[in-house]
Amino acid sequence: MNEIKLGDVTVTRVEELHGPIMPAGAFFPNLPEDAWREHRDLLVPDHLGDDGMVHVAMQTWLLRSDGRTILVDTGVGNDKTRPAVPVWDHLRLDYLDRLAAAGVRPEDVDLVVNTHLHVDHVGWNTRLVDGDWVPTFPNATYLMPRADFHHWNPANNPGIAGGVNEHVFSDSVAPVHTAGQVLLWEDGHTIDAALRLEAAPGHTPGSSVLILRSGADRALFAGDLIHTPLQVSHPDHDSCFCEHPGQARATRRRLLGWAADTGALVLPAHLSGHGALEVEHRGGSFAVKRWGPFPRY
Repeated sequence: MNEIKLGDVTVTRVEELHGPIMPAGAFFPNLPEDAWREHRDLLVPDHLGDDGMVHVAMQTWLLRSDGRTILVDTGVGNDKTRPAVPVWDHLRLDYLDRLAAAGVRPEDVDLVVNTHLHVDHVGWNTRLVDGDWVPTFPNATYLMPRADFHHWNPANNPGIAGGVNEHVFSDSVAPVHTAGQVLLWEDGHTIDAALRLEAAPGHTPGSSVLILRSGADRALFAGDLIHTPLQVSHPDHDSCFCEHPGQARATRRRLLGWAADTGALVLPAHLSGHGALEVEHRGGSFAVKRWGPFPRY
C-alpha cells in the first residue's frame, strides 16, 4: 500500500512518473565520481542505473489532516509546452486517474502546497480546458512561497526565457493567481496543529519544506532538499538546478540534522524506490538509517 499513518495524518504517495532523468555528472557536477562508486549498493537500481543515469520520481504527497485533503507538489502536468525538457513536453499522463484511485477527485482538494515553483512541482496546478489553462483543483487554496512567486515571474526575471522554467509561470502559476486561489506566504505558515510550512531557501529563493508533528511522529516533506540518497552522506553537494548553492548546502545540513535528531521520516519530492527514508548522524555528516515504509517503484 502507498498509504501510511503518521500520528493523526494519513499520507499517500501518488506517482506521476519515474525513471532515468540525467547523467550523474551533469545532474551533480561537483559530486566526485568515486562517491557514486562507493555507494553503488545503496543507489542501484532504484536511484542510479548501470548506465550512470540518475533515476527520480515525480510524485505528490497526498495528506488527509484535520478534515482536509492536501496535495504537496503537483508534478509536471499534461499538455504543457516545455522546450527545455523535451521528455516533459506535451505529456499525456493518467495522474488524475491515479489521484482518483487514492479516493480524491479534483474538487475534493482543499489545499495545494507548492514547495517551490520549479517546472516539476506545479504542473498539475492547472489543466487545459477549451484552450485555456484553468485551476485543476477548483475548490483549493494554493499555498505558494512569495519569494518564488516574485522570482519566477518573467516580468521580474527576463532570464527565464530559454531556461527550464520557461512558460511555467504563465501556464501553471498565473492562472490560479488570477482565479483568486493563491495564498502567498513568507518565513512560515501554519496549516493546522500538525502541519507547518517553513522557509528552506537555496534550491530556489522561496524553497520550503512542510514539517509534520503529530503525536510521537515527525516527518519532513522535503521538496528538493535532496534529489538522490547520495546527498545524505554528501550534503555539501548540490544539484545543477540549485539557484544559491551555498545557501542550499546550509539548509540541507540544518534540516537533515533536525530529521536525524527527531527520527523524522524524510519524504523528498523526487525520491524513487521506497520514496522516503530516515537518516542518522554519522561522523560530520549523515547516513541513510532505513528506507521508508512504501513499496518500491
